[in-house]
Amino acid sequence: MAGSVNKVILIGNVGADPEIRRTQDGRPIANLRIATSETWRDRNSGERREKTEWHTVVVFNEGLCKVVEQYVKKGAKLYIEGQLQTRKWQDQNGNDRYSTEIVLQGFNSTLTMLDGRGEGGGASAGGSRGGSDLSGGYGDDYGQPSSGSQSRGGSSGGSNFSRDLDDDIPF
Repeated sequence: MAGSVNKVILIGNVGADPEIRRTQDGRPIANLRIATSETWRDRNSGERREKTEWHTVVVFNEGLCKVVEQYVKKGAKLYIEGQLQTRKWQDQNGNDRYSTEIVLQGFNSTLTMLDGRGEGGGASAGGSRGGSDLSGGYGDDYGQPSSGSQSRGGSSGGSNFSRDLDDDIPF
């Protein structure tokens, strides 16, 4: 095969508050679980059925980690774009285990908040597409846009945050 694509797009709800860890050199890593659900009506019984899948998401992009840490809470609806990665590890008994995760890192990752849950509201961030700005479209203080990038969010405090977003929501 001449080329290949590894891209995952999910829209779902966060199952628990994200966990933020730090590497030895202080860089943040965010871990969260996202639920996606589908519903249908059973042909035989007519009952409504639902199936929920749980996805593990790991965020290595520093700008997106800041957004996750400040704004993403349990129940938030997120749109994410990342890549599937399977990692091998050993349990306490020395048995090999495998975990498949959606990883957001580098320039090909996106995280957008789709609702107003939590203190942050509907902020969105894109993992720097084609530039060197890894802040996800936010300025250093989350109040002013980064130079050379479009701000898709607003200031972090007060009622201005919601008002700033009203004009920027594309749906």
